[in-house]
Amino acid sequence: MRPRTLALGAAGAVAGVAAWWRRNPSACPYSQRFWVEAPHPFITRARLREALEPRPGERMLEVGPGTGYYTLDVAEWIAPEGRLEIFDLQQEMLDHTLRRARERGIANVEASQGDARDLPYPDASFDAAYLVTVLGEIPDQDAALRELRRVLEPDGRLVVGELLGDPHYVVFGRLRERAAAAGLRFDRRVGGPLGYFARFAAAG
Repeated sequence: MRPRTLALGAAGAVAGVAAWWRRNPSACPYSQRFWVEAPHPFITRARLREALEPRPGERMLEVGPGTGYYTLDVAEWIAPEGRLEIFDLQQEMLDHTLRRARERGIANVEASQGDARDLPYPDASFDAAYLVTVLGEIPDQDAALRELRRVLEPDGRLVVGELLGDPHYVVFGRLRERAAAAGLRFDRRVGGPLGYFARFAAAG
């Protein structure tokens, strides 16, 4: 088989998977974790830091950490007194990330497993929260945003990261509308149409 034919076949297969995934919101399975481990130039750790503005000593929540691409750096940004809680639907992702944290000598990361539409934390538990290319995977985005608003301190920060081309990409305008309905006030955006981090503040 010619290389061009192979390339076209592979591209078609990827497009087919993406189309199916787009119609069926769900988390990236642990067996396909290589998709979330690849770095992306438009949603870098540096851009997340610019949007999130983490401070040492803060209590922070990450929803959908994947294999910890952002987790380990964020944990170090808020160390030593700060605490980072990671929350995921899949225990395998949490175990993987915690193992990486231990290997790097990071001790301020804790984990909980469950559904983002029903977070297991008291009201006003966190100074800030973030999720990157995760919101579109949640079947009820409005419920998830309301829960995130609930667990944030008044004026607490929520950062949502999105990457164009992701099967569950959330358009910025639609995100802003959903966030406002959940009691989250738009603050700023870092990045452009190819990939962005949007920051919101929990209404007091």
